[in-house]
Amino acid sequence: MHPVVIRLADVAPQPWRNGHGSMRELLVRGAEGGPGLRISVADIGRDCPFSTYPGLDRWFAVIEGAGVVLHFADGPRRVTSDDPPLQFGGADAPACTLVDGPTRALNLMLRGVAGRLARAADGGDWTPRAACAGLFATAAGNCDADGTSHAVPAGALLWFDDAPSTMRFTPAAHAATSWWLAADARA
Repeated sequence: MHPVVIRLADVAPQPWRNGHGSMRELLVRGAEGGPGLRISVADIGRDCPFSTYPGLDRWFAVIEGAGVVLHFADGPRRVTSDDPPLQFGGADAPACTLVDGPTRALNLMLRGVAGRLARAADGGDWTPRAACAGLFATAAGNCDADGTSHAVPAGALLWFDDAPSTMRFTPAAHAATSWWLAADARA
């Protein structure tokens, strides 16, 4: 069980599909158009529409900034860093309004595989129940995976292509929020 660590600061930004924002693609598993996943962090600097991704299941969590209001056909949804991740279809492409300034968001996009994104409780155990799993840490800390400790820098993804049975994250800063990710997609 050898995880990869991908630091956000080491990944160059690239434009969104529709050109209205930028994102840093941390991890991709699977072939284009086939089953798989993509984990990215988006920088939202202005009000704009999201890109469309028909056929994808999308998870969205605010990790920095005051948050956004996403305008769906059935009404608006406000998402802040205090809220649980929002799940929606990639074809829905809501318009996005900033609550109060730039916002950064973690995205988990899945095609043809089950998965989830969840807030990590400080020091609490998590059981991925998936083929692969990881942690996005906003603050540095240690992640225990089946009894092996892994140092995780701030602003980094720790990813296991073979998910451990249990994971626990202990951040160095107690007020930090981190996120568990799980999916049934392998490299």
